[in-house]
Amino acid sequence: MTSGTILAIIIIYFGILILISNFVSKNDSSNDAFFKANKNAKWYLVAFGMIGTALSGVTFISVPGEVGNPDLQFKYFQFVLGNAIGFIIIATVLLPLYYRMNLTSIYSYIEQRLGVVSYKTAATIFLISRTIGSAFRLYLVVIVLQRFVFDDFEVPFAVTVLISLALIFAYTYRGGLKTIIITDTLQTFFLVSSVFLTIIFICNSLDLGFVDAFETVKNSNYSKVFFYEDYLKGNYIWKQILGGIFVTIAMVGLDQDLMQKNLSCANIGEAQKNMFTFTGIFVVINIFFLSVGALLYLYAEKNGISVPMVDGVKRTDLLFPEIAFNHLSIFPAIIFLLGLTAATFATTDSALTALTTSFCVDFLGMDKAENQNKPNAVRTRHFVHIGFSLLMFLVIIIFNSLNDKSVVTMIFKVASYTYGPLLGLYAFGLFMKSKTVHDKLVPIICVISPLICFLLAKNSAVLFGDYVIDNELIIVNGMITFVGLLLISKPATSQTKF
Repeated sequence: MTSGTILAIIIIYFGILILISNFVSKNDSSNDAFFKANKNAKWYLVAFGMIGTALSGVTFISVPGEVGNPDLQFKYFQFVLGNAIGFIIIATVLLPLYYRMNLTSIYSYIEQRLGVVSYKTAATIFLISRTIGSAFRLYLVVIVLQRFVFDDFEVPFAVTVLISLALIFAYTYRGGLKTIIITDTLQTFFLVSSVFLTIIFICNSLDLGFVDAFETVKNSNYSKVFFYEDYLKGNYIWKQILGGIFVTIAMVGLDQDLMQKNLSCANIGEAQKNMFTFTGIFVVINIFFLSVGALLYLYAEKNGISVPMVDGVKRTDLLFPEIAFNHLSIFPAIIFLLGLTAATFATTDSALTALTTSFCVDFLGMDKAENQNKPNAVRTRHFVHIGFSLLMFLVIIIFNSLNDKSVVTMIFKVASYTYGPLLGLYAFGLFMKSKTVHDKLVPIICVISPLICFLLAKNSAVLFGDYVIDNELIIVNGMITFVGLLLISKPATSQTKF
């Protein structure tokens, strides 16, 4: 498929999203619509659309790519099982709390439970983490678009990034959450269709029926799911499951992005139906992502296709686009492009909306009664939305200038480290109801904890021998924060009811 064809498809795709945005938000572009979708979103639309948000472009190309690693294969499914348990805990523990308190920003709980400084600290952690994480996800996919499309037009990388963010801004700045619940539903449809159709296309290319494909994948060297032989390794089953549970609680249940969608439902019952349905779809779709990975490697072996190299290093995350764009027919290539675009931009549009919401509510107080009807409130929100779009642009340019995969990966890990303090803050708030904290000392604890975890991970070979710290690091991070909060705690003046 030519770069011109790919570009035309992208233009049409975003044209449809912008038309949907204008239709949805033409009668209501208020802050209430932007922040909470007027609290009348349909739970089934939210559940389906959340798949596109949870599965980024990184998942779309990296999870299938990792299947070729003998130490990984279907290992990721262990983590997914932990995710599923985490989603159930969120639905039964955190969502009832958020609805009972009628929150717009979930970090308002910290304000009422621990104090203003703790609240601002929690919101700041989210803003930093989500900006870095979302910029990194977009960065990896923009690299694919740059390599296969924009290099042919001699468009600079910075311009490609700016165009991508400008298109996202164009369909989110007016309607916010009200818009992206609809657009993400459409994008998730493209994403899910892309996965299923890719399996069909590759199976046809390998002359395999569905049952034959299942048996071929099962008997291949790419389908090992459970790794329980060596607890010292990062792929050990209980490390992955426990890590999946706590990563989900921290990075979903304590993250404004995905929780903002849940809070748009009319009541707790619909929000829980949304969460349980989403969990089932999430598990199934990840099985198919992993299956795509196995089939891609089988296809590559049969056709003599090598994993793409970048600067002398194998890039497994480029195998899927390499096969889709250069070895399959035009229709499968279009389907792949739509899936990749949907996975990427469903994540980024949601993140920009959540970042704008958090800043407007947590730092500008736009949810307060006295601020809701101010004449310039919507205009201020627009400027905040522009500000976060530009900030994400700058972060991506910095990633690209580093030009060092290990450094960039570490930056992304640092972003995930910051969710550990959120885990500790909420655990303290929920389980230590007879205590509160010295509010002004909380930021110190939330900085020290990830620093300790960083040092532990960096020196694990010296400290723990052959033991490899993996996803369980977030548990350690949360525990260190929790202990630190205990050290600066004091008796609460009254027992909290939250």
